[in-house]
Amino acid sequence: MHVPKFIPKQVALCGGYVAVQADLEVLVLKLETHSESKATDESSDTTESEDHLEDQADFLFIPKHQELLGDRAKDCDIPVSIEKTGLEDKRQYTLSYVLFRRFTPEFFHGCSVEETQLHSLQLYPFFTSHQSASVDEPACLFCFFSLPAIGYLYSLKGGVELLSTYEYPEKILEAVLTDHLLHVITSALQCFTVRCAAVAARIVDPYIDTTMKACPPSSLEVCALRMQLFIGLRSICVCGCHVVLLSTADTDTPEETERSTQRRGLSRKWTISSAKETTAVGHGWNLYVVDTVTPLTLYQEMDEYSRQYAENNPQAQSLQHILSEAHLLLRTSLLQTSEQQQKSEYSEELEEALRQNCAQLGDCFSRARQKDCHLALPYYRMSGLSVTEIITRNRPLPASPHSYGLGFLFYLKHYLLEETEQSLSQETADEVLDIFSQSEPSELISVCASPSMTNISPARTLQILQRLEDTSGVLVPLTITMANMMLRLDDLPQFTQLLDRHAEMLLVYSFIQEPRLLLHAGCGAEHTLIRPTALTHQLVKSHPGLLVAGMVALHENNKIQLEQADHIFKVFLGCENCLQVDFWEATLMASSQEAVIHELLFRLASIYIDRLTSMTSMTSDTHSTLYPWVTVLSPAYISSFQHQESLHKLQSLLCGPSLSAGSVLPLLERLPEETLWGFSLHLLCATKRGQYDVCIEKILDRCPQGIIAYANHQLQDKKMVLWWKKLLPELCNRTRAATDNSILLAALKETLVVVAMETSPADFLELIPDDGTAAYFLPHLLTCSQRHLMT
Repeated sequence: MHVPKFIPKQVALCGGYVAVQADLEVLVLKLETHSESKATDESSDTTESEDHLEDQADFLFIPKHQELLGDRAKDCDIPVSIEKTGLEDKRQYTLSYVLFRRFTPEFFHGCSVEETQLHSLQLYPFFTSHQSASVDEPACLFCFFSLPAIGYLYSLKGGVELLSTYEYPEKILEAVLTDHLLHVITSALQCFTVRCAAVAARIVDPYIDTTMKACPPSSLEVCALRMQLFIGLRSICVCGCHVVLLSTADTDTPEETERSTQRRGLSRKWTISSAKETTAVGHGWNLYVVDTVTPLTLYQEMDEYSRQYAENNPQAQSLQHILSEAHLLLRTSLLQTSEQQQKSEYSEELEEALRQNCAQLGDCFSRARQKDCHLALPYYRMSGLSVTEIITRNRPLPASPHSYGLGFLFYLKHYLLEETEQSLSQETADEVLDIFSQSEPSELISVCASPSMTNISPARTLQILQRLEDTSGVLVPLTITMANMMLRLDDLPQFTQLLDRHAEMLLVYSFIQEPRLLLHAGCGAEHTLIRPTALTHQLVKSHPGLLVAGMVALHENNKIQLEQADHIFKVFLGCENCLQVDFWEATLMASSQEAVIHELLFRLASIYIDRLTSMTSMTSDTHSTLYPWVTVLSPAYISSFQHQESLHKLQSLLCGPSLSAGSVLPLLERLPEETLWGFSLHLLCATKRGQYDVCIEKILDRCPQGIIAYANHQLQDKKMVLWWKKLLPELCNRTRAATDNSILLAALKETLVVVAMETSPADFLELIPDDGTAAYFLPHLLTCSQRHLMT
């Protein structure tokens, strides 16, 4: 790689990334290889003819400060080219700019121009135990570099981002980054926190910032954790859990050092001089190998300090910061724990420490201001504490001036909204009710509807709800909740009286607002986990219409699925073929979803056919408001009202446009055609399938008095031709052959009227049978001729 206009002082390589550092500039590039020759060769386009400013120049041009991240980094004025060496094995290399940072010498940090130089360039990979063993690429990659008074840590993968800025209390000579800490040397060895784990945790688990899990942000301000004094520190490196330090005693006296500093500060030339050569004599070199403190030990120290701090400042932001730092220390160790180590005692200690830390963070955020209070929920969940334990930790002290924290109430509301199989004890449930009656009375209805509160004391709850009604007025959901408490006290008259306060539709709207008044859901997605409440069981007996209306409303508002509702009616309530069918019929009327409509049509048709096949006797006829010709074919009397109703409903479905004849045909095979009502159903199905010729013959065979009504309704538009091609010949033939042909003659006259109006005289003459009586057909022929002349 050629980098003109750039004098590298340090280079770092890692994971296909190259970082190059000059005195006051850092450039990070990413190299990629391609096996095909499609990549462009950039090696010959760059020249190095431009002269560089030498250190001995009379002046130095100082460029402005610049930071370019990601794709913008290519806008820096530093061209980079790749030279082929012949060792590429037919591979092509391409590069992309990732990061560019240029600094301007500044004096306000207490450093001279000569001292203001970048150092400690480092590309640092972060591997996690969640990665596959065959993957060598790190989960995260970080770039660190530092000035004497300030350091910078960038995240490179998944978007370039400045994570942390380290402002040192004094000038540093060198720094080195590790997983847990940043080690820097000044007159002492100092340790600062790092944010690598916060980035890695979000890459490993993209859903970590939810109501179930949490992790301190990568933007958390860094802080110093430890300091160890040494004399004359010069260099540092890290190997495993050891820090290696090199130190020497300086022979310069303090007075000489001060005069030298003053001379450099008074220099009129803004030049960057080379490093001062050290004197070979008079130096005592020392090498130290220091064991780093384990993250668990460091966590325990921070935990102890946080407990002491919390006694005096339980709501201080500093306490939250300390606990967050401790959390990230544990996160780092757990992210890098291998599968073998996960079963070790040390890993169990880490897990237990993390749970304790989450509990402390939950306590901290439970009392936090509104901006951060929501974080109490995920941290309490990660702590593994029970609701009772969390309530105990959040009870206000007797002498405390404040009440329950916003974060604690946020946690408690979300816990009560969860569909869980676990119920709180009566003591805990009553305490929860007291908490909300004091802090958020408007949430009492939702609290009482929670499945976790089934053990609540109904008499005590009624008193609290009555006080709420006195202050807030009569609310429909509140009335239903009070009626539910009356039901638990077995006071059915008061239960009925409370429900009768409001119209049915107002009660239904309340069920939509709070579905848990009727249904409780379990922890999974299976419909078998949906179960009815005690109120639902009572409505089956006392208010079945209200229950059906409520279930339809829940279905139409996507609060319950069709299969779930069926399971409720069939299994829990034992209302199969009664309220369940009522629910289907009501949902069919209310629904606008095509899939639901077709499913319900088929189910209802099956039910009606089942009811009709169970009939023991059929004698004649009932009125139907369906097709006129169906009225002629329907029996006037059926053995039971239910069977009569089922027949009308099934005929209605077959007359409608939605029910497919092909889907219901196998079911109709169970119904006999011998009865007139059965014949009407088969005829409806054949008509929907377009079998008009067959239907005409069957009606003339079984019920000729219905043929004109059938033809007037069904043989229209494109099917009008059947009047003279099928119906007229059939009537002529059957009239001649019949002994009592009065019904057929009447039908023939009606048919001739239609044919005469729709055909020309020539066509009408061709339709007259050869053996017909001319006098019979002449009036119709005359009508046809007159109509033809008029048009």
